[in-house]
Amino acid sequence: NMSSTSWMWEQHQFLMYQCFPLPFAFLFYFLSKRGYLSLTHRYLFVSVGGCVLAVVTMGFYSLLLFTSTFIFILLVLSVDPSCVHIWAFGIQMLWQTFWHLLIQYREHYLHEPVSIRLFLAVSSLMLLTQRITSVSMDLQEKRVMLTNNTSSRKQTCVMILPLISYTLSFTTLLGGPLCSYSRFVFLMEGIGLSCPSSPLAVVFLKLIQVLLLEWARWCLIYFLKHNMYDPVNSGVLYGILWIWCLALVFRIQYYSHWRISEGLNNAVGFGFWEYSFVDSSELSGLSDGDFWTTELSSRMSEYARRWNFTTALWLRRLVYMRCKHFPLFMCFGFSLWWHGLHVGHFVGFFTWAATVKADYHIHKHLWPQLSPTWRKIYTFLGWINTQMIVTCIAIAVEFRNINSIKSINNCLCLQSYIHALILDINTP
Repeated sequence: NMSSTSWMWEQHQFLMYQCFPLPFAFLFYFLSKRGYLSLTHRYLFVSVGGCVLAVVTMGFYSLLLFTSTFIFILLVLSVDPSCVHIWAFGIQMLWQTFWHLLIQYREHYLHEPVSIRLFLAVSSLMLLTQRITSVSMDLQEKRVMLTNNTSSRKQTCVMILPLISYTLSFTTLLGGPLCSYSRFVFLMEGIGLSCPSSPLAVVFLKLIQVLLLEWARWCLIYFLKHNMYDPVNSGVLYGILWIWCLALVFRIQYYSHWRISEGLNNAVGFGFWEYSFVDSSELSGLSDGDFWTTELSSRMSEYARRWNFTTALWLRRLVYMRCKHFPLFMCFGFSLWWHGLHVGHFVGFFTWAATVKADYHIHKHLWPQLSPTWRKIYTFLGWINTQMIVTCIAIAVEFRNINSIKSINNCLCLQSYIHALILDINTP
């Protein structure tokens, strides 16, 4: 009925937005595989599809993305490649930060409801920042050569069309994983040559995995709603279990979004790395993280590398490898800036940085001294420790405000925020 349909849309609106381009992705792959789309038409298909998807899902706020793309193309055409990164990075981060701060101002000072379309546009703008800075670093390091000394408009269009297609591709507009520009061009040119006949089975399997993740998430939400934590009558262990389930609900939401994004990229023929050409079932070349691999991490440093994998690689290249002093804290500090500078982000990301740093030192000195038996015990205790730390970080980051941080410090006293959580638990 209408009520159940409305409930499904409200609870999984962002997931359905991500599924919307799937039929067009399969159509693109079919036409490219059969030779009906030339390389130029492939770039046009992907970029126009991204523009249409942006307008449909974000409305007026799609101009945020179009403005960034237009400015970046102007920079590529007018600025020396060695200087493009500085300009692109500065302008893009200032533009993104302006909208993040505007949302905070409207939420916390004006107490106005913020449109879901604006949230979606800013989320996509963050992903656009990844792609723009990835290309600008490639130009700075001369990994990509874009000759802008063209003599005609046609040659200029031929040069910038792949760039526009990369930045506004409908496959990565609403979610990762991040693919380098050179890899994107290679995959676009190679569709129909080495790819398997159909990625339908692999995409269907990933959609089934998303359904299982969402079912597990629904079960956890049901448990949280019907077994409220009472700091007076409930024990400490029950409180730990309750808040661990709460944080797991948030994390499962990310895994679902990543899985759909991977499936969308597979549907257009992306993810076929060189080692996977022999076996058509191998489509894991583009991935932001697997639930079991990530959640079974027994060290915070492992968890940090596996969580949102392509973003972690991007941060490492953009910040960690370029900083001479305190690279780890600078990396997490930039991640805090990129995510929006909420109060909870300060606590969450710097706690994450401190625990990763501590993990490096503890593991380096303790692991060589342990016997095989004690190493197994150490690994198990490390997994529990990692889960508890990630739980506290997830709560601080997702709630974003001071009240959530106080609630963590006051013996898991989250009772006053439970009802607000149940209402907002599915917000992307």
